[in-house]
Amino acid sequence: MSDTIAAIATSPAPSAIGILRLSGPEAVAAASAVFRPANGKALENCPPHALVYGTLYGPDGAPIDQALATYSRGPHSYTGEDTAELQCHGSPAVLALGLEALFAQGVRQAWPGEFTRRAFLNGRLDLTQAEAVADLIDAETPAAVRQAAGQLSGALSRRVAAIYDGLVDLLAHFHAVLDYPDEDIDPFRADTIRAGLSRAEGELKALLATYDRGKYIAGGVPCVLAGRPNAGKSSLLNALVGYDRAIVTDIPGTTRDTVEAKCVLGGVSLRLIDTAGIRDTDDAVERIGVERSRAALEEAALILVLWDSSAPVGEEDVALLKQAMAQAPTILVWTKEDLSAASCPPLELDPMPPMVEVSAKTGQGLGKLGELVAERFPTVGAGAAGELLSNARQAGAAKRALDSVARGLASLELGVTPDALLTDVEEALSALGELTGSNIREDITARIFERFCVGK
Repeated sequence: MSDTIAAIATSPAPSAIGILRLSGPEAVAAASAVFRPANGKALENCPPHALVYGTLYGPDGAPIDQALATYSRGPHSYTGEDTAELQCHGSPAVLALGLEALFAQGVRQAWPGEFTRRAFLNGRLDLTQAEAVADLIDAETPAAVRQAAGQLSGALSRRVAAIYDGLVDLLAHFHAVLDYPDEDIDPFRADTIRAGLSRAEGELKALLATYDRGKYIAGGVPCVLAGRPNAGKSSLLNALVGYDRAIVTDIPGTTRDTVEAKCVLGGVSLRLIDTAGIRDTDDAVERIGVERSRAALEEAALILVLWDSSAPVGEEDVALLKQAMAQAPTILVWTKEDLSAASCPPLELDPMPPMVEVSAKTGQGLGKLGELVAERFPTVGAGAAGELLSNARQAGAAKRALDSVARGLASLELGVTPDALLTDVEEALSALGELTGSNIREDITARIFERFCVGK
């Protein structure tokens, strides 16, 4: 990280403001070379952290825009290095010329996520906080914003650190007894180990229990729309996303494959999956679609079973509803209410699923459907914002830590000696270190920062 990087940090589309961002040992000097303050001073001689008005010059030395500039000296910056930002009008041509002028000063193009990666490598952020930056950029709901912002502020890091510190105390006590036998130190007893490991086990189980909620807040709830052909699945999907994402016709079996789209319903981000109508068919292509529909049901976290309220309920409808209820939280949606004059017939099921009557054409019942979804995936409660595990990498590390602690407890019951037992504690500490990034492989960090945009 001895070189200096630069990138356009704003949208490539025309906008009111465009930002050029720099980081590295020559960041301030490079910015000073292409920007001249109106006050006559060089940028590097102006106070740090202050916005300075002036002129931005292109690679040929000609002025290209009136702009604002600011800089920070490391380590008191986002990346921990010297940084600078040039804020001009958001013309792609202006930004491209400004970036070219910076390259002429020996600055190179930043890689995707390189600014945040430098912040991580310089100790300004741990790995969970770095991941929260990307989650915050991608957030689609207020709940996702709160979760990512809380994680960025260190809420998850502090929760993990408390577990880590408790296990370190166990190791420290053991080594103190071993290394200083003549000192007046409490002996290392089995009940002390058991208490410490049991406490860590409980905390890790509670942490892992947050993963489902965290991943749904960050990435959306996989929600399958299931029903017989022509039950109104594609029409409902189109109504929820606000445009014609799926083809809708009066011909049964139009949808032959799964169709996916995202929407926010009841404040919950849903990954909607429109499936082929589930029925017995001799059509080879439709049969493949039906099999994919059944596979989608097995992966769903929420299932909307659609029944056509203008048609009689058949045995296939009831069988599909029962199958869905056995696999995931299910809502029964009576569709085409604009075509039905009568109310939905009574059902005798135990337990009864929540039900709602909707019309994709008029929008009737969509608000009530949102309320039912929100009841099943609440966006508040069950842990402070930012303390939830939000991706598979975090959950995998926490699971390895839990497994190591559980092995330690099992070994304790088998009478294993403390020195062998504490190997499990060291493995748990290593897994928790991977979670926060205090010990992490280069290939893992590379994969994490690949999802970032250039300029962040």
